[in-house]
Amino acid sequence: MRSPFRRGDAFLGFYEWFGRQAAIHSGSARARRFANFGPNSVMCFPPTALYGEHAIHVGAHTLIGPHVSMSAGMSPEQQLISDRILEIGDRVLIGRGSSLVAHFSVVIEDEVFFGPNVYVTDQNHGFSDPDLPLGRQHAQEKPVRIGWGSWVGTNAVVLPGVTIGNQVAVGAGSVVTKSVPDNAVVAGVPAKVIGSTG
Repeated sequence: MRSPFRRGDAFLGFYEWFGRQAAIHSGSARARRFANFGPNSVMCFPPTALYGEHAIHVGAHTLIGPHVSMSAGMSPEQQLISDRILEIGDRVLIGRGSSLVAHFSVVIEDEVFFGPNVYVTDQNHGFSDPDLPLGRQHAQEKPVRIGWGSWVGTNAVVLPGVTIGNQVAVGAGSVVTKSVPDNAVVAGVPAKVIGSTG
């Protein structure tokens, strides 16, 4: 009789094989839906939500972890204002469970690393009409940019209108509401400069 541990190993081996086959690799049919999906880049299986690929650019040697959501626009049917809504540079690492929600412009430059569960968006709700649910009151989109060589820690949130400079470290759990200069270390809710990387 075969050991249940061996059956478990076989199942795990199959699951790992399937995950590699189902990942989005440069040159695959799913990668061709993107505006660009650079050489040696991978989006691990499974993605959580993925649409608007025709306005998403992914650079080379970039790794996008499992359970990541990436969207350009509010829904798959939306007509977009540009073919460059979400741009991810070369040699970027997007951690497991992160969400990139771009309606206008989100740019993640080269060599940026995210921890798990980072949330980045260029859009938020409004609250000017007391008779309309907040979720139906959309504020104006504001572009977001995360500069070269930066690190964004686990569970951090980057909100609309923020530019994060080069070589910035964003502490885990931080909420970045204002732009951050180059070589800063920021942490907190809202995030404030607490040190320097340079």
